[in-house]
Amino acid sequence: MQNTKPSSKMFLDIVGELRLMIKAEGIEIGDKLPSERVLAERLQVGRSTIREALRSLELLGLIETRRGEGTFLGDFKKHQLVEVLSTFIMQQPDSAKDARETRIIHEKAAIQSICKDPQKQQLPVWKSLLVRLEEEGSILREDIVREMIVATDNRLSLKIWFLLKQYSRVPYGKMTETNESQIMNALLENLLGGHVFEALESYEKWIEKIEGEELL
Repeated sequence: MQNTKPSSKMFLDIVGELRLMIKAEGIEIGDKLPSERVLAERLQVGRSTIREALRSLELLGLIETRRGEGTFLGDFKKHQLVEVLSTFIMQQPDSAKDARETRIIHEKAAIQSICKDPQKQQLPVWKSLLVRLEEEGSILREDIVREMIVATDNRLSLKIWFLLKQYSRVPYGKMTETNESQIMNALLENLLGGHVFEALESYEKWIEKIEGEELL
């Protein structure tokens, strides 16, 4: 029976399990991946969770979806140049500060893009995150921001954001705490309502709060 609590596994958990499955089964570049249904059953998560993970991987260019044919493994080697360049860039003295500021630019731009586009505002993911926050009391911080970047449908921005997230050391790998719930609810509600100023205000309060954890 398929797991009825898809949110119990986080995005990175699913990506990690997909990677292990690809390696164990000898799936090579250009080979077809199992269907969403099969992946959901094998990884014991909901199909919507699998769909979100695959969508992010497709935006990164790591998989390719062909209409009427299925999903195929992309060429990971194509993305090594970005990682090599970033390694050199991050050797500069102010690189961590620059990475943080640039990451925030991407995140604010995503919020503005969503609030200006009625279709992006009505994506089911925002209500899904609100429900998870209400029912479970906590969600992975990265899930919130990653979905905002994914919603822009900008592949380059998503690739850059993943690197910036890593180098700026923002604590997105933690679950939200109780005192974050009100800010998160406000952010998600304002995304749904297309209220850009209020959404940015909630985001700025949240970022200031969680980045302050690293100073304690």
